[in-house]
Amino acid sequence: MKKLIRHARTVTAGGCLLVMAALHTTAMAQTLTVPYMPEDASGPEVPEGVAQFAVDPFWPKPLPNNWIIGQVAGTAVDADNNVWIIHRPWTVQSTNAGSTPLQTVRDQTWGHAVLQAECCTTAPAVLAFNPAGEVIHAWGASATNAYPWFNSEHGIHVDYKGFVWVGGNGTDDHMIHKFTKEGELVMTIGGVGMNEGSNDTDSVNRSAVMEVDPTTDELYVADGYGNRRLIVFDADTGAYKRHWGAYGERPTDDNPGLWDPNAAPSRTWRTPVHGVAIANDGLVYVSDRPSNRIQVFQKDGTYVSESILRPQTYGPGSTWEMEFDPLDTEQRFVYVPDGTNNVVWTLDRQTLEPVYSWGTGGRQPGQFDWLHNMDFDSNGNLFTGEVQTGHRVQKFIRLNGPR
Repeated sequence: MKKLIRHARTVTAGGCLLVMAALHTTAMAQTLTVPYMPEDASGPEVPEGVAQFAVDPFWPKPLPNNWIIGQVAGTAVDADNNVWIIHRPWTVQSTNAGSTPLQTVRDQTWGHAVLQAECCTTAPAVLAFNPAGEVIHAWGASATNAYPWFNSEHGIHVDYKGFVWVGGNGTDDHMIHKFTKEGELVMTIGGVGMNEGSNDTDSVNRSAVMEVDPTTDELYVADGYGNRRLIVFDADTGAYKRHWGAYGERPTDDNPGLWDPNAAPSRTWRTPVHGVAIANDGLVYVSDRPSNRIQVFQKDGTYVSESILRPQTYGPGSTWEMEFDPLDTEQRFVYVPDGTNNVVWTLDRQTLEPVYSWGTGGRQPGQFDWLHNMDFDSNGNLFTGEVQTGHRVQKFIRLNGPR
C-alpha cells in the first residue's frame, strides 16, 4: 500500500479539488490520486531519457451508440493527435453483443437474428478518438461495403498525408486498403486470395502492419502471417518497389520450425513478421516476432544488424513491433511492446539491448492482457491496444520530457 501511495500523482480537475461528501452535510475537499503509475515504471533507477508514464483510467470516454469493441488489432496516432484503432467486431462474446443484429462480412458471421439483450452493439471496425477520448470517425466491416473487407482485421497506419491504411491477417486476406479519414476507399493493393508466396509482387499475404516513409512516399509492409518478408510499394500508385527477407536475402517460404534459443539464428523469418519502424536516420527495423528478433536494414534492404530480446520467450515471442518516442529527438531508444511477457521494453537503439521495461499482465488499468500494438502522440503520451481477451485501448500519460 505504501508503494502505491508513493507512486501516485496528485491531480485536480479544472484547478479545483474533488469534493467528497461525508456522512455529515459539511463537504470535505479531497485530492484525487489518479492516475496510478505502475510501480516498475517509476523510481530513480529509470535511465536518463527513458519515457515514464501513468495510466489514465478515464480514457477513452464511454463509446456512443451502445457500442462495444473486440480485439484491438492495430493502434495509430495521426498528426492531430487523434488515436485510431482497428478492432475485430466478430470477436465480441455473443452475450456481450446481445443487441447486435445478425450480420455477415466475408467469412465472418456474428450477432443475433433475434436480439438477446439491451447490451451491446459491436462498433465499426475502424474507430478514431480525439485527444479527449471522444469518437470522431467510425467505419469499416460492413456487409454493404463496395470493397472486400478482411476476415480478420490487423494493422492500421495514418500516413503524413492523412490517409488511413488497414490490413488483415485472416484467411485469404491478401490485400491492404487505403482510405480517407472519412472511410472513402482510395486504393487497394492486392486482392482476396490472390497471393502466390513471399516473392509475389502484386499482393500481400495476411500482412501485419504498415508504415509510410514521408521522405520517399513509400509504403513499408511487414508481410506477415502468410509471407516471410518486408515489402515496399509506392504509397501513391501502389506500384511494387522492392522486397526482402531475413538478412536482406531473397525470402523463401520454408518453415524454420519452432523457436529454439540454443539453435543458430534462422536464415528465414518465422511468421508472423509482425512489425516495421523507420528511424529518422533511414534505418528500417523489422520484428521477427516468434524468433524474439529485431533485424535492422538500410532502406534498400541491406542488412545492418540483429538482436534477440528475452530469448527464453516461446510461443508468440517478445518483439511485437517497434516505436520511437517523439520527445527523444535523437532517437536514442526504441520501444517494443511485448504481448507474451506483457511489458513495454526500452532498448538502446545503438546496441538493441534492453535498458528498461515496465508493465505486468492483468485486467486492471495500467496492466496488459495480450498487449499487441502501441503508438505515441506528439506530446509523448502512449496508446496501447490489446488482442485476444484484452479488447481495449489504454492511454498512458507522459510524466517526463527530454532530459
